Amino acid sequence: MSETINLKLKIWRQKGPNEKGYFMEYEAKNVSTHMSFLEMLDVVNQDLIKKGEEPIEFDHDCREGICGACSLVINGEAHGKDKGTTVCQLHMRRFKDGETLIIEPFRARVFPVIRDLIVDRSALDRVMQAGGFISVNTGGAQDANNIPIEKEKADLAFESATCIGCGACVAACKNASASLFVSAKIRHLGLLPQGQPERSLRVQKMVAQMDAEGFGGCTNTGACAAACPKEISLENIAQMNRDFLKYSIISRDD
Repeated sequence: MSETINLKLKIWRQKGPNEKGYFMEYEAKNVSTHMSFLEMLDVVNQDLIKKGEEPIEFDHDCREGICGACSLVINGEAHGKDKGTTVCQLHMRRFKDGETLIIEPFRARVFPVIRDLIVDRSALDRVMQAGGFISVNTGGAQDANNIPIEKEKADLAFESATCIGCGACVAACKNASASLFVSAKIRHLGLLPQGQPERSLRVQKMVAQMDAEGFGGCTNTGACAAACPKEISLENIAQMNRDFLKYSIISRDD
């Protein structure tokens, strides 16, 4: 049988990017411990709508931990207190009856608030567009088995590819650095044969776009990796820095 808990919620409300935001207090009563965090917010919104009040705006899509849309800060931690977990996969059994939860959007200048808990993370998309591509020749597709990939490289590429682009690394970093996200995307393609033709240009363009967007510099505190719901390794940042330095020198020599 499901247990229920009662919670006090302090939720950030903001009508628009140019409006002043503030915390509003709500009560979440008789919350099933089997609910996910977003399901709890759904119930709170249903109650607000019944009262004729404005529901709380928050972002979500898959609710399966693979899209990265559920970007919330809960009690000061991006995606909440569970390591390697997105907000949509965070369950209410992890909270205590009577607990107060402070819920706010990702805090970073490059992630302006659209409304309430929703932020604009399109800066990450523009970084991807700057260099996250591979050349594709026209004609029949080559059989995948004809492209040998070392097991170690394939595993590392897969680990980097698990990045869902949620932006938790940016929200957790004191400098609002996107280095973990950018390095994961660079390394994913940089380890595979299909990503080699543009490898040099890709790292230079994506790093340049990251800087142009206004993300901060990395100071290796590790907060990004600790907050990452997919536990992306800091080794990606080290590899990105090596590639950037290497290919920048080669480009100058050319």
